[in-house]
Amino acid sequence: MTAFLVAAFLQTLEPTFLTREAWGAAKPVLPMKAHTRSKITIHHGGVPSKPAIPTATKIKNLQTWSQREDKLASGKVKPQWPDVPYHYWIGHDGVIAVARDDGFVGDTNTEYDPAGHILICLEGDFTTEVPTEGQLDSMRKLALYLAIKHQIPTADIQSHRDYSAQTTCPGEKLFALMADLRWWVLRNRKGT
Repeated sequence: MTAFLVAAFLQTLEPTFLTREAWGAAKPVLPMKAHTRSKITIHHGGVPSKPAIPTATKIKNLQTWSQREDKLASGKVKPQWPDVPYHYWIGHDGVIAVARDDGFVGDTNTEYDPAGHILICLEGDFTTEVPTEGQLDSMRKLALYLAIKHQIPTADIQSHRDYSAQTTCPGEKLFALMADLRWWVLRNRKGT
């Protein structure tokens, strides 16, 4: 496809986003490092979904927590991060929130380097829960859009667990769907 046709096709695929302005994002509190996007990495929040709380509230709360030093459930201290650690957050309702500008490296509590990774996090704990159909639909559409936009090979759509032996993220119930996600993206790329 020519660059013009790819751009036109990409425009038809762009998901509807809950923008940073719409959820009331604060500015980053520390400098961030730019990176070249080469991978898409799927995460889960690791805590149970809260369907009654709007996605905008949840992502704002995550940013507040992220921008301060805090203790994790394990007792480990999490350092202050400049912003939300993920680039995109998919709420229980399937709403896709822009979390951190994906032109900057995300953050992690585990032992892998997230440079080059576009981090997509689905709300929930998929060791015990199952992703909603809305979340799965949004995840597929977002992964396709980002893969085409940044020319990321389908094989480079992986899960957090694929890069860090120190985690069970994104939970067994979402991890089991990764091959299906790659197949769906590959089938829908339409020669781009």
